[in-house]
Amino acid sequence: MRYQPIYDIAEICARKNVTEVVLCPGSRCAPLTLAFTRHPGITTRTFSDERSAGFIALGIAQSIRRPVVVVCTSGTAVYNLAPAIAEAFFSHTPLVVITADRPGEWIAQHDGQTIYQSEVFGKHVKKYFELPQDYEHPDSVWAINRMANEALNLSLQKPCGPIHINAPFREPLYPSKGEDTISFTKNAREIREHFGVSHLPTPMKQRLAREWAGFDKVLLVGGQHVRDARLTSAVRTFRDKHHVPVVHDVISNLHEVGSTIGHSDLFLGQASENHREMLRPDLLITFGHSLISKNLKIFLRKYPAIKHWHIQHQGPVADTFKTVTDVFFSDPHAFIDFLSSLEVKESFELQKQKNYGGLWEIEERRTVRLLDEFFEDAQVSELAVVKALLERVPEGSNVHLANSMSVRYANFIGLQQDTKEVSVFANRGTSGIDGSTSTAVGHALSSPKMNILITGDLAFFYDRNAFWHNYSLPNLRVLLLNNHGGLIFDVLDGPSSMPEAREYFITRQGLTARKLCEEFGIEHLRLDNARKIKNLLSDFLSPEPGPKVLEVEGDTGTNKVVFERLKSQIKQSYEL
Repeated sequence: MRYQPIYDIAEICARKNVTEVVLCPGSRCAPLTLAFTRHPGITTRTFSDERSAGFIALGIAQSIRRPVVVVCTSGTAVYNLAPAIAEAFFSHTPLVVITADRPGEWIAQHDGQTIYQSEVFGKHVKKYFELPQDYEHPDSVWAINRMANEALNLSLQKPCGPIHINAPFREPLYPSKGEDTISFTKNAREIREHFGVSHLPTPMKQRLAREWAGFDKVLLVGGQHVRDARLTSAVRTFRDKHHVPVVHDVISNLHEVGSTIGHSDLFLGQASENHREMLRPDLLITFGHSLISKNLKIFLRKYPAIKHWHIQHQGPVADTFKTVTDVFFSDPHAFIDFLSSLEVKESFELQKQKNYGGLWEIEERRTVRLLDEFFEDAQVSELAVVKALLERVPEGSNVHLANSMSVRYANFIGLQQDTKEVSVFANRGTSGIDGSTSTAVGHALSSPKMNILITGDLAFFYDRNAFWHNYSLPNLRVLLLNNHGGLIFDVLDGPSSMPEAREYFITRQGLTARKLCEEFGIEHLRLDNARKIKNLLSDFLSPEPGPKVLEVEGDTGTNKVVFERLKSQIKQSYEL
């Protein structure tokens, strides 16, 4: 039992309720693979493409809100995990990555599958651990136990994130014949960590109450955040009591608050300077991570608030709008509950706040009305199909948004307040297209909910190995917007004007999903007529088990015209 301390890593994981493990095939990682697959408290799945495996693990971790372990063999396989690890780092998703390695003396000695794996992920992990090469010395047994405990604990400390454990193994890697029974130490040490709940001290509350009374134009902006019923309730109460406008993106998961400002990206990009100036806040309160809306970010930088209070659990602070004056390390719902407890301002000051909120509401209603008018015709476009789908998302579903135009389309349309218990996910930590499908697959594997992915063709085909495994996906639905290129590069001012745009930025491709669906046993639906939208979406969203892809085939030129026409129509409304 030379590898007993390695086998006991699985036992420590199970004790800490870390029960989901993603395994990538390989021989050097055999001790880890055997440990996890033979532990009765661990669920394991294997995926041959490490890049896809990393994102599938990311999706599982997002779904279950607990750390997921990823194991891979040595060599270049390790590098393939880097995109998912970077996304996990910036999206604060807990992953514990264990990479098998050759013994140190064999690095750069022309031994197979050998690279420099020490700290290979750099600053994109919360911490790096190198396990001892000698697994039998008592000090090594102690060190491996301590490192495994620390790694698992650290992955859950907020802000959560990925941990890298590198494990050098000497041959033999497999138990000898007749000695292949693996057991786990029943009294393996578990190190637990306990954290107190932070509360705002009384002097701080008094100071905030005094400052609060001095502001007449308060604005609350929510960045990307998981769906949280406590936060939704807190924001709704705060808005109703103090008449503060709530601005958010679709990935903020605040649509159930109701009467919010969800279309700021559309109207802030087209409104006059006079309108924007009137919307400038005195006090800006923010929480959550990144925003999709470039126009909202530009607005908050160009028209800075006098004070900017930012709320987050802990960790480094991102000064996205260049205006942060105070950072409060607290649960957002708890801080907003405190603000709701403050006395309502005197009638004159309260009327000023109501008037300010009313300005945002006017712009929101104008934009919603124009959107409804814009889609009254029967023209098939990507934006119209996304709107039709988001209006029909079944209760309790997960909506996944690939990057580039897919996430922007969804943000332009948004979700209605009566879209109940729907969670929105997107890889906006790094905003890459490389693992969008695999992340959605991870959710589908770990949750019985319907998982609906809206994606573009480049992201879809780039991540086709998300389907290359032996597991069924009865609850996965994919809306594929196939315009045979990267539409976003046709709508951005810079690349779209270049003569090389078509070949080197938009990157033309001629594939459709039909053959891919045949290859992986996925039902393929194709939309080519506006009259079919209702029936096809009904088939697409039906609860009958089995993965489905609804493909909307078009071209970048047509969809660009629709997108530009919408922006033009909103802009014209300010010129009347």
